[in-house]
Amino acid sequence: MNKQAQLTSLKQLIARLPIAVITGFLGSGKTTLLNKLVQHPELKNSAIVINEFGAISIDHFLVDSATEDVIIMDNGCLCCTIKGDLVKTLQTLFTKRTCNQIPEFDRVIIETTGLADPAPIIHTLLDDPLLQTYYRLDSVITTVDCVYGLAQLDDHYETIKQAAVADRLILTKSDLVKPTEIEALKQRLQQLNPAALLITSIEGKIEQVADLFNSGLYNPNTKSIDVQQWLQAEVYDNNTNNQPIIHFQKPQKIDQMRYDQSIQSFCIEYHEPLSWTVLNRWFQQLIALRGKDLLRIKGIVNTIESDLPIIVQGVQHILQPPTTLPAWPTTDRKSQLVFITRNIDKRILEKMLDIIVNSETYIEACAATLVLLGKE
Repeated sequence: MNKQAQLTSLKQLIARLPIAVITGFLGSGKTTLLNKLVQHPELKNSAIVINEFGAISIDHFLVDSATEDVIIMDNGCLCCTIKGDLVKTLQTLFTKRTCNQIPEFDRVIIETTGLADPAPIIHTLLDDPLLQTYYRLDSVITTVDCVYGLAQLDDHYETIKQAAVADRLILTKSDLVKPTEIEALKQRLQQLNPAALLITSIEGKIEQVADLFNSGLYNPNTKSIDVQQWLQAEVYDNNTNNQPIIHFQKPQKIDQMRYDQSIQSFCIEYHEPLSWTVLNRWFQQLIALRGKDLLRIKGIVNTIESDLPIIVQGVQHILQPPTTLPAWPTTDRKSQLVFITRNIDKRILEKMLDIIVNSETYIEACAATLVLLGKE
């Protein structure tokens, strides 16, 4: 890729509109958070996409005007509903924006339902070719209830998954519990997802609204691509998922399942250039056999086919087509891949990659699947 093509690629990334996904269990404070966000001056040019119109109250705003499916509020925010198809909703929004039928929003915030698995939304945003032309996934924001959060993490796998894939974890209702209970919840969340930024809110208020966003590759503050901030690979060096988690609540029942013990988050590094054929074979084996347990993958890789860094993103069975960055962010050209998995150990993935790297035939490479299946 020549320099002009690299600059074009960067400009295209910058021009795409950022999307933030807000998820969280039932009653965890998503609606309260959204109501506060739409009042903030920094978010006046946002489009809010929700599952049901009643999920967010706009009674405290005067409605300037409305189209068939978009409400325009006097603070500049737009509000619309997902009518069965997220892709169609986002396409319609962008078309109306382009045709000047609605104000020119510069950010989209999507609210999921309390029982929603965020993975399908994430892989839709990463995989749909038309959406990729106009939008980019910026942040996954998860609200966690300080009053019931620990119990929900014990009882509902949806809560574990929502927290595990988050870039930002918002602790809500912190004014209703003791500091020791907040600390216990923080410790558990940090072990589950050590790279997520923990933010405490009171009645939906966030001190620095900007902290919720800009966790993607592109940093609008510096007008540059920030791989280190996006990956936060160094955070995983000191992560120990197997340490006992401290509780300040009544003991669990003996037969109660601890869902988050099956979740692991880690970073795999490789210091020599890799063949993309090798990497793709590794990814495809993982997806084919354990796709549902690959909660999130993101990383930067050094390949022998390209002098430029290749960005990898995926969720469960979907791996986004690889894209290159204009240049390496540092002089250290090592590959770094962050995984959030369920019942897949880091050592298993490393052993699989080692087998494939050192295999001389396709049959030998296929032996890596035996490791994943626990037969070697």
